[in-house]
Amino acid sequence: MLAFGKWVSKHNILIMLLAVLLLIPSVFGYIKTKVNYDVLSYLPSSLETVEGQDVMVDEFGNGAFSVIVVDNMEMKDVADLKAKIEKVDHVTDVLWYDSFLDTNVPIELLPNDIKEALFTDDGATMMIAFFDNTTSADETMEAIEDMRSAVGKECYISGMSGIVTDIKNIFLAEMPIYVVIAAVMSLLVLMAAMESFVVPFLFLLDIGIAIVYNLGSNLFLGQISYITQALVAILQLGVTMDYSIFLLNTYADKKIQYNNDKQRAMAHAISNTFKSVTASSVTTIAGFAALCFMTFTLGMDLGVVMMKGVVIGVICCITLLPAMILTFDGAIEKTTHKSFLPSFDRASAFITRHYKIWIVIFAVMLIPAVYGNNHYGIYYNLDTSLPDTLDSSIANDKMEETFQMNNIQIILMKNGLSASEKQNMLNEIKEVDGIKWALGYNSLLGAALPEELLPEDALTKLKTDNYEMMFVCSDYKAATDEVNEQIAKVQEIVKSYSEDGSVIGEAPLMKDLQDVTDVDLVNVNTASIAAIFIIILIVFKSISLPIILVSVIEFAICVNMAVPYYSGETLPFVAGIVIGTIQLGATVDYAILMTSRYQKERGLGKSKMEAIGIAHQTSMKSIIVSGTSLFAATFGVGLYSNIDMIGAICTLLSRGAVISTIVVIFVLPAFFMILDPIIVRTSGGFLPDSGGKGKK
Repeated sequence: MLAFGKWVSKHNILIMLLAVLLLIPSVFGYIKTKVNYDVLSYLPSSLETVEGQDVMVDEFGNGAFSVIVVDNMEMKDVADLKAKIEKVDHVTDVLWYDSFLDTNVPIELLPNDIKEALFTDDGATMMIAFFDNTTSADETMEAIEDMRSAVGKECYISGMSGIVTDIKNIFLAEMPIYVVIAAVMSLLVLMAAMESFVVPFLFLLDIGIAIVYNLGSNLFLGQISYITQALVAILQLGVTMDYSIFLLNTYADKKIQYNNDKQRAMAHAISNTFKSVTASSVTTIAGFAALCFMTFTLGMDLGVVMMKGVVIGVICCITLLPAMILTFDGAIEKTTHKSFLPSFDRASAFITRHYKIWIVIFAVMLIPAVYGNNHYGIYYNLDTSLPDTLDSSIANDKMEETFQMNNIQIILMKNGLSASEKQNMLNEIKEVDGIKWALGYNSLLGAALPEELLPEDALTKLKTDNYEMMFVCSDYKAATDEVNEQIAKVQEIVKSYSEDGSVIGEAPLMKDLQDVTDVDLVNVNTASIAAIFIIILIVFKSISLPIILVSVIEFAICVNMAVPYYSGETLPFVAGIVIGTIQLGATVDYAILMTSRYQKERGLGKSKMEAIGIAHQTSMKSIIVSGTSLFAATFGVGLYSNIDMIGAICTLLSRGAVISTIVVIFVLPAFFMILDPIIVRTSGGFLPDSGGKGKK
């Protein structure tokens, strides 16, 4: 690696030129990478609800639908509005009562089921618009925008496609601000921690270029989630900043060692940095790799992109950053100033001397932390994460207020049942708690009439050669225990009549989302703990240290996740899954840093007290700077974002960085003090306590 370092040191201008040229394809790839705004699309394709959506597209040509509530409008005007919506590109059909019966038929003469479903006593009516593509397709979102422009203020377009459209609009407006906030906050931390005014800008430029490379290379993935797109820059900035700091500190030491021979000093700094940063990055990569164990493939989406980002960050740290430091070394020296951070020596001595206090605090907090971590509230309804002033939120509220309904489920049935069997099935479904109505095409005229009496085009709207479509309206909100129990009962009734029948729609998808992610939470946490446990075991050749280090960070995670429970806050479902593994992977490095120095000093024959004191004193500043960097990159975004799916994750990450920093600084050395005899006997590189007469 030293030979590589020498090559980089001699070709700094060439490296910077290549770095600039590589930005061109990276920017192109970034622009061309599709962003997916529908998290439900990451559910496993094997689920019945997901397969049902494919059947809808193949059989009926409909990939998504929205419910449109029309308030205070004459029937003729409603019919004209329906015709206008049908002309919108990518709208395949609009179902209203004139789709089945002539508008000359008085509402009073309609079958009660139809009348109650489509009309209210105060003159409001409802129609369902179908689209030719999936919920989050660009074409569907364009159709939603066009429909909103066409329908006017008396119409409200509800449904998942409207929610996804609003998420996209907010995200596109806020994304650049996320980056600015993270960069400015990180810059403030670096200005305080670094001893040159130029260095922070070089660090941010290096990491910024690495982020662009990472975003550009996502083109090969086809598409990425908007959550990944929002978090990648923030996380990459927060977790790779340490690598830059380590390189600069090593370079400064080597310049002194080699009498200000800058190229030689940088060559050795690159070699040393690569070894240390590679070991450090492995745990971070392992944390992100654990996300790939999720069956909800949003985890793989985020995990792959962030693993790639860490690797790119390491490469830029040992190539581009050294080139920039050598090029601007004169400016760095001219802007050198005294660090604004105070000395932590006295604080370190106090902490290690009073270790029993921190053990007591740990013991007192452990049970409430674990309890809070296991009982915080989770929500799965996606519109909960958005401001209630958005068009989709207003429309969903209007649908509930006007029609006392919260979601519509679709039953897909293979042909083969008689009209009476289908009506009996619908009658049973109507008896399920919370079902407002259940309709099929035979509901229009009654089960006793033959299909031939229905208009031909009406029949094709609800029935193909292979499948029939029915609608079920629920009073219950999606992603609640009540609606999940209701869906299970409806599915049971449908299966009793036809084993191939299925219940699809927003609420059934969210039920599957809850079932899948509940399992993923356990799997991801287990995978991340196991992976990092093995890494620490190999690095330290120890049985006890992996247990201690993982336990310390897991305690910090429990404290972090307990805060929402005791503050009465509910979290989006994805936050609890990703935070545990990211916080573990990103902050266990703090513990590893202190442990490495502790092992080194004990291996040199230092006493327990002396070795722990040196390890704590020498690593405390680096740990604080690392934790503060991750905090800075995420805290501002957490406060600013109007998308709670993003804001909650950033808030948890920022708080988790602070808590992990505090726990490592206060609790970890206390564990070393108490468990030192066990650590020495079960680990490599440690010598038994010499009774306080350590080597000098």
